[in-house]
Amino acid sequence: MSERKQILLRLDPAVHDALVRWAADELRSTTAQIEFLLRQSLSHAGRMPKEVGGLPRRGRPRKQAETDGGETENGGQ
Repeated sequence: MSERKQILLRLDPAVHDALVRWAADELRSTTAQIEFLLRQSLSHAGRMPKEVGGLPRRGRPRKQAETDGGETENGGQ
């Protein structure tokens, strides 16, 4: 993946507070929530570049049992 760009974003404090609460509700960081919303808006407007990659995966990797249908090493017991 290419290097992530950084920007300085000035927001009204009330807008920032609303974003922080929304991000918490969605279990995202505020930065990830802003990027999610920007991507959603670009896509809706038909302006999402074709070469854009997916959102980076954040957080702890999923356990093997969650990704392979629920079976564990001891046969699911």
